[in-house]
Amino acid sequence: MLLIGTNDGVYQAPIDELDNTTHVLESEHALRIHQFDESVYAATRSGLFRSMDAGETWVNLDVPRREVYSVLQNSTGERLYAGTHPAHLYVSTNDGESWRELEGLQELPSRQEWRLPRHRNEAHVRSLGAHPDTPQRVVAGIEVGGVHVSDDEGETWTERRDGVHDDVHHVLVQGSEEYIASCGGGLYRTRNAGRSWTRLDVDFEHTYFREAFSVGGRLYAAAARSSPPSWGGERGPDAALFESTDDGDTFESVSYPGKPQEFILAWTALDDGTVIAGTRGGHILRRTNEGWTRGGSVPAGIRSLTVV
Repeated sequence: MLLIGTNDGVYQAPIDELDNTTHVLESEHALRIHQFDESVYAATRSGLFRSMDAGETWVNLDVPRREVYSVLQNSTGERLYAGTHPAHLYVSTNDGESWRELEGLQELPSRQEWRLPRHRNEAHVRSLGAHPDTPQRVVAGIEVGGVHVSDDEGETWTERRDGVHDDVHHVLVQGSEEYIASCGGGLYRTRNAGRSWTRLDVDFEHTYFREAFSVGGRLYAAAARSSPPSWGGERGPDAALFESTDDGDTFESVSYPGKPQEFILAWTALDDGTVIAGTRGGHILRRTNEGWTRGGSVPAGIRSLTVV
């Protein structure tokens, strides 16, 4: 089953019938959908919701701030994190029954700089990630505020924002110290937990990235030519899709249905490695050996995907 986070909540579709969608959760933008163990979480602007039955029914976990942009469960299942707008981070150690703010994030030296007029002059915790080889480490991406790392389960934090654009939309955790940051001003890679960064899109004309994805030794990254205020023309975002088989050292520009008007914003993969992507216009794409094909659609822009 595919769960589809959209601008008006969560839809559900059978993998072999992607046009057969059901609206299973009504909410404001469903920004992240993740499965941890047997639970599925939807981080939305209406709250953090959990489903125990593959998306059939949902319960609001009542995070102290309503707009939840990111969610993470640690590898032991003992800590559940929620990143919000404005940019605060909360943890639950009792399966979402109660929440405590991790105030160390507010103590970072750059905290007062995290704002953008377009986001109500505030910021949000747009991305949370971790790797099982370093279970104490949490990686946070702030829009707008950079990348920051905690080595004690979110209690204290270190800034890792030097050398990476501060408009961070997503941080793909590839390894214990290797991350790829998709930013409003470029695509960046670190192999030392953010102590230094390498920009990967130096030869691209498209520099606005939302989320990178990796499976089966292939890295996927979609980009628009510039930020959303410029997307009103005939070509829309003027989007492009890039694929790499050498961890981002080189990329190939790839054609897909809907290019350049349709900007790919979300990714997931089936157990057999088949990649599924979702677009700003609500289209579901599937990658086959012959390339990208249309698989279905929903009546709202897609923000997140996961297979359950």
